[in-house]
Amino acid sequence: MRDELEAATAAIREALGGGAAFAPQPLLADHVPDGTALVVRTSGSTGAPREVALSVSALRASAAATHERLGGPGRWFLALPVGHVAGLQVISRSVVAGTRAGGGARGPFTPDGFAAEAGKFLSDGDGHRTYVSLVPTQAHRLVEAADAGAPEGLDTLARFDAVLLGGAATPLPLRGRLRDAGVRAVATYGMSETCGGCVYDGVPLPGVRVRLAEERPGVVEISGPMLATGYLGSADAAAATRAAFRTGPDGTRWFRTSDLGSLDAGGHLTILGRADDVIVTGGVNVAPAAVEAVLAELGEVCVVGVPDPEWGQAVVAVLAAGDGTATSRAHPRPPSDTGRPALAPATRDLTDRARDLVTSALGRAAAPRRLYLTPALPLRGPGKPDRAAVEAAVSAELPRATP
Repeated sequence: MRDELEAATAAIREALGGGAAFAPQPLLADHVPDGTALVVRTSGSTGAPREVALSVSALRASAAATHERLGGPGRWFLALPVGHVAGLQVISRSVVAGTRAGGGARGPFTPDGFAAEAGKFLSDGDGHRTYVSLVPTQAHRLVEAADAGAPEGLDTLARFDAVLLGGAATPLPLRGRLRDAGVRAVATYGMSETCGGCVYDGVPLPGVRVRLAEERPGVVEISGPMLATGYLGSADAAAATRAAFRTGPDGTRWFRTSDLGSLDAGGHLTILGRADDVIVTGGVNVAPAAVEAVLAELGEVCVVGVPDPEWGQAVVAVLAAGDGTATSRAHPRPPSDTGRPALAPATRDLTDRARDLVTSALGRAAAPRRLYLTPALPLRGPGKPDRAAVEAAVSAELPRATP
């Protein structure tokens, strides 16, 4: 990946200087709008990926706002794929800051590898502030390794001036563990259409505005100079752009997300989940993200809704077993050739514990009716659970389940 980092850095530097747009994956679009610097594919947890055009001005505005919030320009360490907007932004921010991104080692992310690579990066410092972007899964692995007697990765993470966590919700227990370890973690919210994170710890970056849509109550809308130009590469790209990006009477351009949120009196944003993920069970709306937040103390989890003859939909949770967890009391079946994750029913004790946790926090309707275990959650993009794959696996498993 280091060669990939060097190539991407050169291409992004050229693009931000007014040269040809850079696309880390083969372009689907026949035409790229003038002023485009990056073309990235989205990695939503449901639906087919789209290409998103990000302009030079949007990327520069995003980098400037990020550095203003974090305390100034700095050196960035790459621990994410270059094909994802968060990985590309590590490089883009470095180019804008006039610094050189580090990292980019080959192979999967491991605590030992991170400790070695990031440790060298930090030791080679030249007085600049240091930053890194991770997905919560990576941070979780560093915490797990520390708990198992190998704290080097977590200790190294604590040496950065700021650690951006994005791509998926960061569970509160994980935030607490990182804080206790001295890690300066920042939970970010954003997407490819906003040049990545544009809300940090619930607070919009400078120049960013957030509101809730009037005609679709609770749906988050975002405005700011870092909004994408629009979608490319598909027959419905123009229509999709018109639907997602709208200009108000005052000339302000807004992007309508697929997320539900709430705003407090101070303008602090809390993401409640995806609008298209809401589970309706017995006439009650349940946000999977809210259930996942409660169950986070058990491990990495994905919550889906499946058809149910009595309730309309049933809430089902799938928990990643991992190594050394209580879920080792059950053994998922060998994976099939379907691409779906292998599942096994959790023990009655673990299921009851999960139901009790959710009932206490969210009410009985939100409690999962079934709990399954899997060796690891399937992902769609860095850190994003693939809900479609999980739902398909659960649906295939239900005929085997006993009532």
